[in-house]
Amino acid sequence: MQLEGTTAVITGAASGLGAATAALLAGRGANVVGLDLAMSIEKAGAPAAGIRYVAADVTSEDDVAAALQLTAGEPPIRLVVNCAGIAPAKRILSSKGVHDLETFQRTLNINVTGTFNVMRLAAEIMAAQEPVDESGQRGLIVNTASVAAYEGQIGQIAYAASKGAVVGMGITAARDLARSGIRVNTIAPGIVATPLLEALGPEVNASLSASVPFPARLARPDEFAQLVAMIAEHDYLNGETIRMDGALRMGPK
Repeated sequence: MQLEGTTAVITGAASGLGAATAALLAGRGANVVGLDLAMSIEKAGAPAAGIRYVAADVTSEDDVAAALQLTAGEPPIRLVVNCAGIAPAKRILSSKGVHDLETFQRTLNINVTGTFNVMRLAAEIMAAQEPVDESGQRGLIVNTASVAAYEGQIGQIAYAASKGAVVGMGITAARDLARSGIRVNTIAPGIVATPLLEALGPEVNASLSASVPFPARLARPDEFAQLVAMIAEHDYLNGETIRMDGALRMGPK
C-alpha cells in the first residue's frame, strides 16, 4: 500500500510515538489528521506541513466520529495508527494502600476502549471506499501495545492488562475485517525515548539502556514510525503483533 496521496489518521499525535509517526507519514506524502486532546495540541504548537490536528477524546464516539467526518472530500483514509494511551504506575497493594479502581478503569477505558472506538469507526469508513489493488485491500489499522503485555513489571497491573487486551484484539480484528479488505497489525514497543521518559534524567535512562541486549540503547520514536511505514508497505502482513524491543525481556522491576 502506498502512503503518498492517502489520508492517515493518528491518535495521540501531538507527542511521543504519535508525533513521530505523523511527521514521517507526512514526509512521505500522506495527508495526516492527528487526533489528540485539546490541551496536548495546544502544548505541541503549530503542526508541520501535511499535518492537521483535531481535538478529540478517543473514548468519545461523538468526538471520533466528528473528527473522521472532517476528512470527507480529502484523499481516502487508508491508514489509522492508534498511539493514544496512558501508563499509570501503581501496585495492587502498597504502603499507600490498595490500588484504586478508578485508575484501573480509566487505563482500560483509554488504552482499550479508545483503541477499539477509533478502530471500529475508521473501519466503517474504510470499508465503504474503493480498494487500492486487485486483492481488494482498502486500508490498514496499526494498534500500539507494549512488551508489558507479556512481561508486566511491578506497578504495571493496569497498564499490562490494557496492553494485553490490545494484543488480544489484533488477530480477531484482522479476521473480522478481512472481508472488507482491511489489515490489522499491532506494534509492542519496549523502552522508547519519549520526552516523558527522558525527563527521568540521564542516570535512569542509562540504566534502562543497559538492560536492552542489543542495541544497548532506548528505542527512538522515529523507529516506531519507520515500522508503521514498513507494515503499510508490506501487504501480506496481517493479524500480527511485532515486538520492537532490542530483544529485551522485562524483569520484575
